Amino acid sequence: MHELSIATAIVERAGELALADGAGSVSAVTVRVGELSGVVPDALDFAFESAREGTALAGARLVVEQVAARAYCDPCAAEFAVGMPPFFWCPRCDRPSQDLRSGRELQIIRIESDTASVE
Repeated sequence: MHELSIATAIVERAGELALADGAGSVSAVTVRVGELSGVVPDALDFAFESAREGTALAGARLVVEQVAARAYCDPCAAEFAVGMPPFFWCPRCDRPSQDLRSGRELQIIRIESDTASVE
């Protein structure tokens, strides 16, 4: 389960950022996870609970914002959902697209502490 290594990295980075901002503990970490990132949000949440133990994030909750995979078709200027499994064929003009606009994200976007919020 690679989500454990991802959760560990989230805990470490969020802890570093909170410390740099002068916070003693973190109450929540919000991450953006793309549909095509290869990360299972439920598995990440489960792994986060283990990874946070004994750290400044021991009582923190993980908030996951899921991002749908969307592609853009240049010939007809349409943006469309790619879905799972991914299908990069434009439903409007019936041509393939190579322009993935969203869906691969995996980023920390907010860290909340008792004193402040870091974005």
